[in-house]
Amino acid sequence: MDFLSALINGLSSGGTYAIIALGYTMVYGIAKMLNFAHGDVIMVGGYTMFLTLMALGHPLVALAAATVFCVILGVTIERLAYRPLRGASPLAVLITAIGVSFLLQSLAQIIFGSSPKMLVQLQISGGITLGALSIDYSTLLTLAVTAVVMVVLSLFVKYSKTGRAMVAVSEDRDAALLMGVNTNAIIAITFAIGSALAAIAGYLMLCKAPSLSNTMGAMPGIKAFTAAVIGGIGSIPGAMLGGILLGVVESISYSVPALAPFTDAVEFSILILVLLVRPSGILGKMRREKV
Repeated sequence: MDFLSALINGLSSGGTYAIIALGYTMVYGIAKMLNFAHGDVIMVGGYTMFLTLMALGHPLVALAAATVFCVILGVTIERLAYRPLRGASPLAVLITAIGVSFLLQSLAQIIFGSSPKMLVQLQISGGITLGALSIDYSTLLTLAVTAVVMVVLSLFVKYSKTGRAMVAVSEDRDAALLMGVNTNAIIAITFAIGSALAAIAGYLMLCKAPSLSNTMGAMPGIKAFTAAVIGGIGSIPGAMLGGILLGVVESISYSVPALAPFTDAVEFSILILVLLVRPSGILGKMRREKV
């Protein structure tokens, strides 16, 4: 694999990581919690697509069904598992999030079994050739969707009333509440948006590798969280930057035979280096705690 092909593949993988990382960074930025069940929402969306394809057989209908179900699931998780712990310690919320993650994985294994399910209907074959460079259609789709998501989400946060309320809650939840912002509703909307993005990310992942299991979202979720921290967790542009950076590093590392077995180590080493130099992440903002 030459450098240009590795770069294109890295941008594609990075786009998927970025979309997942947006879910982490929005929830953390607004609710100040780490939703470690986010990766498993991707898996639930995958199984929703699997059932929809069995019943109706159309990929876009499957994506729509997965998006709706993931939104409902995300809002339900926030309402039942996280909202009662709104005033609890961060450790209690973190343990709850991990518990929700294992619960979703276990339920998926009980219902669907441990054998991988193949969603060949979602696989996109073919591509375009530009000289010596060949680009898959799935890669082009991922790049296009990533760009659209970034633009739409940025415009939504900057110009919509709900987006400005999200920024207010992120900056100072108590002050936003005093100004009449329904903080519970804003946090629920944030979970809904993050869960919808998780369904889209799951669709893009299955377009390239149509194998579905109950641990499908585990490693992508961890890497997307890493990308969010590298870019600056709580920052939407930071999540995109971190995802793209991590995807490119991963692809280039896989293309070098000497580094390929140590790709995960290379990625997490970058996380450590970034945090040593800039603890808030590349685009993150240092916050002063008022006492």
